[in-house]
Amino acid sequence: MSEFRLITLDPGHFHAALIQKEMYSGVSKRVAVYAPLGPDLIEHLNRVARFNLRQENPTAWELDIHAAPDFLERMVEERPGNIVVLSGRNRGKIDLIRASLNAGFNVLADKPWIIRAADLAALEEALATASRRALVAYDIMTERYEITTILQRALVNDAETFGEILPGTEQEPAVYMESVHHLLKLVAGVPSLRPAWYFDIHEQGEALADVGTHLVDLAQWTLFPERAIDYRKDIEMLAASRWPTRITAAQFRQVTGGPGEGLDYYCNTRVSYALRGIRIRLDVLWRWEAPAGTGDTHLAVYQGSKSRIEVRQGKEEKYQPELYVFPRGAGASSALRRRIGALASQYPGIAVEDQGARVRVTIPNQYRVGHEAHFAQVTKQFFEYMKHPETFPAWENPNMLAKYYVSTKGVELAGLASLAGPGAEGRGPGSAGNGTVGDGGGGIDGTKPIPGARLASLAGPGAGGQGPGSGAGSVGSSGWGARDSIFWSARRARWKERSAASMRRWRRLKTSQPGSQTWAISSPLTGL
Repeated sequence: MSEFRLITLDPGHFHAALIQKEMYSGVSKRVAVYAPLGPDLIEHLNRVARFNLRQENPTAWELDIHAAPDFLERMVEERPGNIVVLSGRNRGKIDLIRASLNAGFNVLADKPWIIRAADLAALEEALATASRRALVAYDIMTERYEITTILQRALVNDAETFGEILPGTEQEPAVYMESVHHLLKLVAGVPSLRPAWYFDIHEQGEALADVGTHLVDLAQWTLFPERAIDYRKDIEMLAASRWPTRITAAQFRQVTGGPGEGLDYYCNTRVSYALRGIRIRLDVLWRWEAPAGTGDTHLAVYQGSKSRIEVRQGKEEKYQPELYVFPRGAGASSALRRRIGALASQYPGIAVEDQGARVRVTIPNQYRVGHEAHFAQVTKQFFEYMKHPETFPAWENPNMLAKYYVSTKGVELAGLASLAGPGAEGRGPGSAGNGTVGDGGGGIDGTKPIPGARLASLAGPGAGGQGPGSGAGSVGSSGWGARDSIFWSARRARWKERSAASMRRWRRLKTSQPGSQTWAISSPLTGL
């Protein structure tokens, strides 16, 4: 096959469509989509159609849609392309990845590949299959393409500016990251709907297992660039905790567009671990809705012997990521200017601005392309590895295993902590501490780089101030209890109703097999 041909497999998340937000040289405009018939598929088609119909720089995708219960088997048999794109339900994603690799397809898959520690062996097997069969299997790590992260990494690895990474302590880790997202987001005043299964932690995963994979990846990518990590020897899990954000029945209906009851959604995780002796702490948090005029926030702090380097995305930054350096002496300040001057040859226009005790690295808007554009950047890198497989980094696969070891073991440890009651933290073997959390100030808008913020404020609106480890139930319990069967029956009925209404708007062109339908939709996509 002389060109790359994409196959989108069971798209359940809008990230699947973002791969097609732009066209690519050497990639066929015709894409096969294999999925069960349902709202997830329909929403994916709507998104791609909007890319084709937009006024500015429209795409020209053509889709062959195969909607049937046996979508995976049909894809393997019909083989309409050579690259499988995956972004959807997380629990079964590793099975689809393994099946695709076993069938000889290259795989570009959104995070997370696994959400349970029990699936780590399956991930290892999948990566081994890709290596053995000379296939490219690539995890979509978009945050590596954020300009502030790129520059932070460069500065952390400049000995004259940063010095040596400090080992850190339990109270003040060497690396601290906090990520705050919001469940309800409005687009043009209308809620951006999430599927009901998104709130099933057994399907979607908890915070650390999902968006937390980005933070784990950035920590090891920054601290040990282009070096392999062995999770069996290099990582020690120290402590973890989890707590819910309370979602009322009215809020659930608002964010899903369907019926449902309130629930304690376990979407907040704190984890502490050591990477080659370096203490790292991550807080991955979901709140209900951002107050008016605010947005998601991000904080990344690296403590060096000569300076502290931070990326902050909070109120002061108008919720745009900014890079700051806190020199610990005049020598570090001079070294910073020299290093930024050298980096300006690669990123023309970057400079430094003195702000008293800190220095802000000023970044031209041309490099601030936004989260959605990072998907195209990752995809282009994937295509480069396809063209030149010998350039695929030897450290990628072991570091992927290390990343998912931390994310899944952290969730497992936090689940054990929840059995101990409010305020408890799960502790790794040999770790010290009493499981309490301090009350000091800090966080994304605080004055201290390492937060011990009051846990009531972390959980967000409606959370009732519950701390890590609060909430009843067994490990991994979502707190839904006996309501599950009634709730999911109602959701399935609604899905069928929405699917039938949408499918009546399509013109069926052919029937390929009994019990299965194939639709061919040509550019531009219309009527969806």
